[in-house]
Amino acid sequence: MSAASVFPQLEALLPHVQKPIQYVGGELNSTVKDWDSCDVRWTLMYPDAYEVGLPNQGVMILYEVLNEREGVLAERTYSVWPDLEELMREHKVPQFTVDSHRPVGAFDVFGLSFSTELGYTNMLTALDLAGIPLEAKDRTVDHPIVLAGGHAAFNPEPIADFIDCAVIGDGEQAVLEITEIIRAWKAEGRPGGRDEVLFRLSKTGGVYVPRFYDVEYLPDGRIGRVVPNRSGVPWRVSKHTVMDLDEWPYPKQPLVPLAETVHERMSVEIFRGCTRGCRFCQAGMITRPVRERSITGIGEMVEKGLKATGFEEVGLLSLSSADHSEIGDIAKGLADRYTDDKVGLSLPSTRVDAFNVDLANELTRNGRRSGLTFAPEGGSERMRKVINKMVSEEDLIRTVATAYGNGWRQVKLYFMCGLPTETDEDVLQIGDMAVNVIAKGREVSGQNDIRATVSIGGFVPKPHTPFQWAPQLSAADTDARLKKLRDKIRGDKKYGRSIGFRYHDGKPGIVEGLLSRGDRRVGSVIREVYESGGRFDGWREHFSYDLWMNCAEKTLPEYGVDVDWYTTRERTYEEVLPWDHLDSGLDKDWLWEDWQDALDETEVEDCRWTPCFDCGVCPQLDLDIQIGPTGKKLLPLSVVNK
Repeated sequence: MSAASVFPQLEALLPHVQKPIQYVGGELNSTVKDWDSCDVRWTLMYPDAYEVGLPNQGVMILYEVLNEREGVLAERTYSVWPDLEELMREHKVPQFTVDSHRPVGAFDVFGLSFSTELGYTNMLTALDLAGIPLEAKDRTVDHPIVLAGGHAAFNPEPIADFIDCAVIGDGEQAVLEITEIIRAWKAEGRPGGRDEVLFRLSKTGGVYVPRFYDVEYLPDGRIGRVVPNRSGVPWRVSKHTVMDLDEWPYPKQPLVPLAETVHERMSVEIFRGCTRGCRFCQAGMITRPVRERSITGIGEMVEKGLKATGFEEVGLLSLSSADHSEIGDIAKGLADRYTDDKVGLSLPSTRVDAFNVDLANELTRNGRRSGLTFAPEGGSERMRKVINKMVSEEDLIRTVATAYGNGWRQVKLYFMCGLPTETDEDVLQIGDMAVNVIAKGREVSGQNDIRATVSIGGFVPKPHTPFQWAPQLSAADTDARLKKLRDKIRGDKKYGRSIGFRYHDGKPGIVEGLLSRGDRRVGSVIREVYESGGRFDGWREHFSYDLWMNCAEKTLPEYGVDVDWYTTRERTYEEVLPWDHLDSGLDKDWLWEDWQDALDETEVEDCRWTPCFDCGVCPQLDLDIQIGPTGKKLLPLSVVNK
């Protein structure tokens, strides 16, 4: 395929679509390298709209890591909205990169980062627009290698037919290793074709190539076993783990979007991993162990990033940012350093037991004092024991009392509905908690303008967590439970008006559940949905539950299974799970024991500060868990006169 820019054809279409600026490229800090001087060429995609995809840290990091390498180029592509898709099909314009508008089909590797399974139909749209056959078996040596990564790639089986390979875990070192294998294969004249380069990738033990594995099924529909179908292919594929984050201070030059995006700030990842052990949290389980970026490394990244972007807010990212062993010094050091520049700091949701008003004051010192967000997750004390979210109602009330007493007026509380063993009563206690929060806020502040917003998501059991065996609550039961809670909150004459109530109905969760714990047979549903017009399933206005259910009813009976079989059915210890041959580092027996502890309502401590619980990650990586502090301080930068 020609690598010439398709912009002349595209430009004629842009006046006829919404938000044309998202397709133009040329962002501050974007990179365009000479095509002919590079021998390995990647296109990277976050399979969603530009406004969601551009701020994605994972793609931004890999884009920079690859472009720094001699002889390698990386460009980006995002999902096009249906209005442009229609025009591109009509005028035969292929899926293009935003950097130089080259056709995606001309690249060596098409890498997709999935943080949610609801991007699968967008992947198929992009493949089809790029002229790449949807199924891996139909591709030739001249088509790009289609590679999946991101959290959803820890179970890539539902998209096994559509991808050539998947990488689980951290991407920084993995993409460079893959690049060198492809470079060598190309330099040798591409011997053995597509099959050979995929075999070389597979042999590393860190790249999963579905075509080299056969899945055998039992008469009742369960998986009998997953076996390599050629010698030299590993029985299990390992995840990649970057151990020293200070060696990988990316992005150094964060991209600055041209159009409005979901996050208008510069972000720095302050640590990776989490050992709190919340049983519902896939991200916390699959990113173990905890690896902290040093206080000085963070300071340097913030300094360079602000210079490179001009943003006025810095997001300190991680799964639980207040758990960084030096978070107080980091927040104070950055607030001191940027007092005159009015640079604001933000932490994503704060754990109730990690909140303190000093930290909150540092974070808001140079910025605006917006609402505080906490995530108790479970409405009752019993539920919080089941999910291992060790936060008591007293903790929460004490924390919000401190916040309201120090001038905050708004608190956001996140919960889940449909957790294992949950009853109506557990969910109704969310209403009691919200009322107690408002009552305490009015008491300590002496004001009546106190507000709390209760936000509720449906629980979806995920692979590589203790809840991977759990039955999922049906959409109808989820909706009925949430309706009771809504009626209870609205019926409270004294406090109801001060409580905002936001929730997702149970339907998207069922589709997500089908995709997250599905096997290769679910690929037929994804393809049917795509061919029936399914796109942007993560967007409420585009998502169609009925479309997914109709397509599942059309395709799954052939295999003797249905949507309930994948979602609301409980699994047993003996069952081979679709992702068992992908090694997240966690010992399956440890996960099962933790599932039994959940059913017994037994809590488990954070292993960063207590003896090891043998989850399996550390011995496999041959390491001791990292805990700070380093004792260093983040001094204000000194001005050097040149």
